[in-house]
Amino acid sequence: MKNRIVIKIGSRLVTAQENLQKITEGIASFHNMENDVVIVSSGAIATGIVKLDLKKRPSDLPSKQAAASIGQVGLMNKWAEEFSRYNISVAQILLTKNDFEDRNRYLNTRNTILKLLSWSVIPIINENDTVATEEINFGDNDTLSAVVASKTDADCLIIYTDVDGLYKGNPKKDKDAELVFEVKKISGDIESYATGDKGCGFSVGGMESKIEAAKIATASGIEVFITNGTKNTNITDIISGRVKCTRFLSNVKIDGRKKWIAFGAKISGKIIIDDGAANALKNLSKSLLPSGIISVEGDFEKGDVVNVVNNKSEIARGIVSYSCEDIKKIKGHKSSEIEKILCHKDYDEIIHKDNLVIVG
Repeated sequence: MKNRIVIKIGSRLVTAQENLQKITEGIASFHNMENDVVIVSSGAIATGIVKLDLKKRPSDLPSKQAAASIGQVGLMNKWAEEFSRYNISVAQILLTKNDFEDRNRYLNTRNTILKLLSWSVIPIINENDTVATEEINFGDNDTLSAVVASKTDADCLIIYTDVDGLYKGNPKKDKDAELVFEVKKISGDIESYATGDKGCGFSVGGMESKIEAAKIATASGIEVFITNGTKNTNITDIISGRVKCTRFLSNVKIDGRKKWIAFGAKISGKIIIDDGAANALKNLSKSLLPSGIISVEGDFEKGDVVNVVNNKSEIARGIVSYSCEDIKKIKGHKSSEIEKILCHKDYDEIIHKDNLVIVG
């Protein structure tokens, strides 16, 4: 059976030639069994740093963008050269959040990736560091890889790092740290295991960002493997459970439109709801009605996507049927009172359940 996987590879693994060669060999072998592979590759800034002979990662945005513009050329040359040994073509795709927040751009991006896969080309995706600012960047490629996996209907996401997976403790400092082999649900305990250790000066993220990526992917119905990219390069062995690593399970099924709402659309505001409404959304699969709304934040219009928050925690995202100004007027009221208050009523629901995705 044909598989589609997304593989995220960090800067330290990409910039070490021996590791890059082993990873490429493993991907090529899996690809040549008629499987689809999408690579999310870090390393543009790190490659630029090496090219410029800098001692550490720049801290200011213009320097990081300039280093990325230099390094991206070398990074793609590396990938193209390695895969050419196996007669496999690669393609470069540079993305920012804007490419997913706008639904038309998201569909164009998705269609491009799927077309490349149909041609047996491996897309090499990276964040567009040269133009990305704080407002439009993903922050790290772990998050980007999870979003890409969600948007391309991947079967699984493999995140390569330099340890065997998620540990209870720091394996680099404690030889008795225990590896977590399987995660059925990402609880507070699981999150507490992430040390936040970012490793070398070229890297961004750490285990914390990998847990966040696993949240996104598993919520989209995609299994996630965090494994050691310096030694575990046989893709078939990883996804079949024959490799020592951490596997995040998912039993969720979610359609493409709801994936966009949950993990692609721009968030335009926030609706704070009471416990009763939260229970109705999470446990009873109900729509959000005005009676359960406590307050509204932001400036949004009908058709925008907003966060739904209960007790300071985001529990859902959805497309609103009314503007923020209208919701402020009808919050706390019954649906039967909407027309009297607004002098019109388009819908009984503030967010219909078909336009709502539970995320927390």
